[in-house]
Amino acid sequence: MRSSRDIRQLLAIMAALRTPVSGCPWDVEQTFASIAPFTIEEAYEVIDAIERGDMLDLREELGDLLLQVVFHSRMAEEAGHFNFGDVVEAITAKLIRRHPHVFSDARNLSPAAVKSLWGRIKAEERIARAATAKPEGALAGVPLALPALMRALKLQDKASKVGFDWNDPRAVLAKLKEETAEIEVALAAGDVNGVREEIGDLLFVVANLARHLNVEPESALSATNAKFARRFGHIEAVLNARGRSPSDASLEEMDALWNDAKQIERAAG
Repeated sequence: MRSSRDIRQLLAIMAALRTPVSGCPWDVEQTFASIAPFTIEEAYEVIDAIERGDMLDLREELGDLLLQVVFHSRMAEEAGHFNFGDVVEAITAKLIRRHPHVFSDARNLSPAAVKSLWGRIKAEERIARAATAKPEGALAGVPLALPALMRALKLQDKASKVGFDWNDPRAVLAKLKEETAEIEVALAAGDVNGVREEIGDLLFVVANLARHLNVEPESALSATNAKFARRFGHIEAVLNARGRSPSDASLEEMDALWNDAKQIERAAG
């Protein structure tokens, strides 16, 4: 086996790895379920490389993600369900079907019109699938394995399509204050399970507020995580220059250094 730009070589390598006796014992014993966590992990590593602007790492991580597609496809082929070619055919057909403004006669559409057309085509696809499938609820199709924040957004979006939604983001903000008050009540009562549940409700409403304000919450939280790490790094750097560590400093001292970091960021623009 040699490295190659040809996808057929990757498929051949995967087939060899999955071959009983002569293949890799670890690869042979894997299932869809056992590989699924790695698929999620690889997708996150792709995002991480993008956020860091590391194109060399992105190339490698995209390869790892492609391997996941090839791995699942190989297992499906062995079980007689479909193969990699079927996966490619399905996505190419979907892209052509959902882009009549590129591949058909629906030309010169604005971005808003394209988005509307995309939604209508997806709705038609759902209707077509429903004709041959058992009845499903309005929230069907949102994977349980999605990260909780992402799943919350998708559940809320689906519910909104059947009219179960607030019409004004200020109403969501009022709900946010209500959930905060309920956490205070649970805390006062010493209700540990209640606190956990109310925090879940609070996070769900925060996601809903972000959706109403057209803010992508995952990106917003990621930016805040980076900001926290950056400012805490300033605290550590200053204390280290003084021959100390955060564990040696008081909360008041670290809070003052945190505010210094904020001022430095503001001055830098």
